[in-house]
Amino acid sequence: MNEIKTLHSEVVYQNKWMTVREDQIERPSGAKGIYGVVEKPDFVVILPIQNDEVYLVEQYRYAVKQRLLEFPQGAWESNPDADPAVLAAGELKEETGLVAGNMVYVGFQYLAYGYSNQGYHIYLATDLTQTERNLDPEEEGLVAKKMSITEFEQKIISGEIKDASTVNAYGLSKLKGLI
Repeated sequence: MNEIKTLHSEVVYQNKWMTVREDQIERPSGAKGIYGVVEKPDFVVILPIQNDEVYLVEQYRYAVKQRLLEFPQGAWESNPDADPAVLAAGELKEETGLVAGNMVYVGFQYLAYGYSNQGYHIYLATDLTQTERNLDPEEEGLVAKKMSITEFEQKIISGEIKDASTVNAYGLSKLKGLI
């Protein structure tokens, strides 16, 4: 298999959430070029489902200047090597106050491997119990919402739910017969 050779790599931006680097590369043909790569820790997406209802969160997403619905999801930048199952349980409780009696691992996907190494683990959470939420300061204004699976699917079809990882996680779970 032909692989691209990295000639030089330079970090051009970094904060606590991401690193952006520019790589000088050489293709198998000998042609040279560059790649911009966004490095971020893997995250989790949790599908909390009970009694034919799903639990979502709505929050303001600065990059697109909109409040949008999505499944609870997140990463622990301070502990990027955390066990994904522990992370999923923590994010679910943090964002919704829900604790799952049953968590099923659905799979792993990459978010946008054309420019980023970030991937995500998908969990289906059932047997849910409501407790207190514990939002991070960055999650100011985040609200949890419950709706029927039928309404959720209609919001995907209509384009109201635009989060690719939410739609993908639901679709993969459904294709695997878990929903």
